[in-house]
Amino acid sequence: MNRREMLKTAGGAAALTILGGIPVLGRTALGQAAPDLDKKRKILVIGAHPDDPETGAGGTICLLTAAGHEVVCVYLTRGEAGIPGKTHSEAATIRVKECQEACAVTGARFRFMDQIDGNTEVTLERYAQMRRLIEEENPDVVLTHWPIDGHRDHAVCGTLVMDAWRRLDRKFELYYFEVMPGVQTQMFTPTDWVDIAPVREQKHKACYCHESQNLEPVMKGWHEPMERFRGIECRCEAAEAFIHHADSGMI
Repeated sequence: MNRREMLKTAGGAAALTILGGIPVLGRTALGQAAPDLDKKRKILVIGAHPDDPETGAGGTICLLTAAGHEVVCVYLTRGEAGIPGKTHSEAATIRVKECQEACAVTGARFRFMDQIDGNTEVTLERYAQMRRLIEEENPDVVLTHWPIDGHRDHAVCGTLVMDAWRRLDRKFELYYFEVMPGVQTQMFTPTDWVDIAPVREQKHKACYCHESQNLEPVMKGWHEPMERFRGIECRCEAAEAFIHHADSGMI
């Protein structure tokens, strides 16, 4: 689907906006001119655990890398508590390898922080740590967890990123993604949608690289219905939805 077709698909209900240089079906740019579509951008996708960036924004990641943009998947933890019967060290080793395999599928670069799965913190030190990482990467766009989330690690991740965005003078675009809506992500009213139908299989392949997580029930029960529902909202077969922070100016 080309840019013009996406605009037609959106009809009168949505405008053409930009997420890291790819067309997005959304409402946030109504009345605003579209920016340069050819500028190459850096996008950070910051998730609490291995598999969060892939399940929440995997299709968008695939589209961005295919368009020539640099995408970095940042994992707040290594998923240390995510494999029953394994020590934290054993689980981390397994899940880091799974992240590497998933990023090979999506074309993203990966980077890990040093918080602990199930025991993440919001402290002055952790605020500073997130700010330093984002400042070092110097992204144009950041995608992360919606801070109102039933999973504490997700909420911590979103809160740390939002604070860094404020401390860095809101100089990058900030978007939030959703995971397992209703159970984890709550009160999520999207502003923007990305048509992921052309890369849906690639996204799912990346998700299933996280073999230790037995993701099939989660994908079939939550993420695939979420993709279809968001697709219905923007009149395509499958979509990922985002909330664009109201204080982020369009780039």
